[in-house]
Amino acid sequence: MGRAHEVRAKSMAATAAKKSALFMRASKEIYMAAKSGEPDPSMNLALRSAIDKWKGQNVTKDVIDRAIQKAKGGSADAYSSGRYEAFGPGGSLLIIDTLTENSNRALVEVRTAVTKKGGHLGSVLFNFIETGFFLFKGDNRDEVEENLILSDVDVREVNQNDDGTIEVLVEPSAFGIARDVLIGMGVAEFEVSEVTFLPNDPIKIEDPEEARKYRELCDTLDELQDVQNVYTNVED
Repeated sequence: MGRAHEVRAKSMAATAAKKSALFMRASKEIYMAAKSGEPDPSMNLALRSAIDKWKGQNVTKDVIDRAIQKAKGGSADAYSSGRYEAFGPGGSLLIIDTLTENSNRALVEVRTAVTKKGGHLGSVLFNFIETGFFLFKGDNRDEVEENLILSDVDVREVNQNDDGTIEVLVEPSAFGIARDVLIGMGVAEFEVSEVTFLPNDPIKIEDPEEARKYRELCDTLDELQDVQNVYTNVED
């Protein structure tokens, strides 16, 4: 089983607060992607990727459609992106991306969440590698790798997982062409299709108390309306 499959972020729990935050971040990202180009996923790679990403996290079609319609309607909503790096409990490292209309609020809430669990903001980005990542149903790993290479895609890894899925890791710059090649091979739906950050050295937190603090920190970040993505070096 591939490393990326083991360390990718766990699904958000379906509590009311987390579900609301999940739908909010999905709506913002899809809206911004639709505003950045054509509000048509067949003509806008960023929008297609955003839709794939959030469908994989069980965001409803209604939420997706309303975000696109909002962009089509010329809404003046404006969000700014931010990135915060942090040392967390038990040796955990986190990259926290935000998308917000209030950058000061985002900073305060992220910093408060981290420090309450004994962590602090600091530079950790060098411990991660940015990667184009795809996950989809399939059992033809060798064929997938061959087609990507023949299409001059800069491939890092192609792994066949025990659960009947294939994961593909490519250079971020090759994300678009890799996606087109996979669709051309008949991949109808992606469980994951995004540019993400993977840890160079993933860890497991052995100390139960530190593990509890880490889980609570992740839960808190999941509930913050301004937090868009969290990348970590901790294996599930």
